[in-house]
Amino acid sequence: MNVVPEPLPGGNALAREFLERRESALSLYGGEFRSIEDIQNRAHWLDQTESDRAGREELFAVLSAYNGRLNGHEAVAASLELLKRQETLVVAGGQQSGLFTGPLLVVYKAVTLIAAAREASETLKRPVVPVFWIAGEDHDWDEVNHTYVLSPSGEVARIRMEHAAGGKSPVSLVRLQEEEWSRAADELEKLLQESDFKSEVMELVRSGAAADNLSDAFAMLMGRLFGKHGLVLLDSADPELRKLEQPLFRRLIRENDELEASYHAAAGEIRSGGYELQANVETGGANLFYIHEGARLLLVKKNGRFTDRKETVSFTEEQLLETLELHPERFSNNVLTRPLMQDYVLPVLATVLGQGEIAYWAITRRAFETVGRRLPPILPRMSYTMVEGTTQKHMEKFGLSFQDVVQGLEEKRASWLEGQDERGLARRFEETKAAFAAMYDPLIEEIGRVQAGLVKLGTSNKEKIADQIAFLQNKVMDALAKQSDAGLRQWERIERSLMPLGRPQERVYNVTHYLNRYGLSWVDGLLELPPDYSGIHRVVYM
Repeated sequence: MNVVPEPLPGGNALAREFLERRESALSLYGGEFRSIEDIQNRAHWLDQTESDRAGREELFAVLSAYNGRLNGHEAVAASLELLKRQETLVVAGGQQSGLFTGPLLVVYKAVTLIAAAREASETLKRPVVPVFWIAGEDHDWDEVNHTYVLSPSGEVARIRMEHAAGGKSPVSLVRLQEEEWSRAADELEKLLQESDFKSEVMELVRSGAAADNLSDAFAMLMGRLFGKHGLVLLDSADPELRKLEQPLFRRLIRENDELEASYHAAAGEIRSGGYELQANVETGGANLFYIHEGARLLLVKKNGRFTDRKETVSFTEEQLLETLELHPERFSNNVLTRPLMQDYVLPVLATVLGQGEIAYWAITRRAFETVGRRLPPILPRMSYTMVEGTTQKHMEKFGLSFQDVVQGLEEKRASWLEGQDERGLARRFEETKAAFAAMYDPLIEEIGRVQAGLVKLGTSNKEKIADQIAFLQNKVMDALAKQSDAGLRQWERIERSLMPLGRPQERVYNVTHYLNRYGLSWVDGLLELPPDYSGIHRVVYM
């Protein structure tokens, strides 16, 4: 495989400038964390603050139970045994669960975690374990219930899984309907080409039907792909984990006003720097969720009480703390407190983030300081576009670069199509229309001298003749396009392979297409590619 750095346009300005190491952006994170010295300093700080985090024995018990059920590989068990030791650190990152693991970027994040943990372990000469944080507490079902594959006919095909329950239940609390999973798997099987690996891929996918919920199904599939590399999985909605998180939840409640002020201060600094906020920072926001009768309600502060927007629930601070002691499973982080919780639960040496996450993590820097913690070093998730052999041949045939595809192929495709008109018919039609107008306009002017009313009739007659010429021209152009139909399909295939739905490949397609073409070991091959934590996008010519 040939790997070529290729920038992707767009993205959040703050994240982009952070990756470019611009001082205006770096200052919002307290500096940059890329040198060996930065990592060593972070490791030293973690050693000094060991007692300020969740107990390792308790963490081992929670993660062993969860991974033993869904990710029971011996390499994972070895990682967990290491986590019990005080010298062991963690490279952490996470994502929402998704149907059949969701978009490719999820796989790339797991690859980044594993590669970065290995590298850090070699650098520091101490164990570093990769931990993938599944955001099972998130409640946006419509964001995780579908995935996309490229069909054999070259179409972008969407597979969606329904569920009977509505409302705002965390994904990990939504019961997985086995028949719906099987229906989605059947749809996937029809869309995947026949290959030597298809039965193995479908066995992997269908195994998820045995899971209780989508998060568990996600964990089972991720475990099958990455368990042998020691990747530890964690579900943020795990009730046993909630018990471990109680001390920090208690602090988030008691110091809620100070935390809110810290978020607003950071948001003000970001705006002053000319950047847009990637997450909302609302006045009176508690930045916590409460799960009531299965629904995840965002808490706000109103008249000295913690309530939700519709005042379905309402607590004084003491009542909320008492409820936390009795029912920690009812509490849930939002996007701004989850980074703090991750840092409390795990000895985070570094965190792996996508560009959107990098942008909103800047809002949390002062909140880390408020609870006596430090923003961890940020490693950008590795980012790829896969270019398969057939697609590469088509690109070479039409003289296209990756940047051509990213910027849009409309003009180049039109130019190519025009070049297929070997007889120059499009040009000749335009010349004919111009010649006709040059001959007919003076004639209309002349007949106007015979009778003024004939000008209108002559103009109408000219338009009808011009319409007929244009009609014939369109028919001829359609016929030429049909002769070029095979080539046009190749243009479409290039676009749909690399920029499906006008978006980067990694944000749309599911990994099953590549597993079906190259086998489950395809993900192992990703770990053999040279790691790069600069945030630059890379194109892999396969």
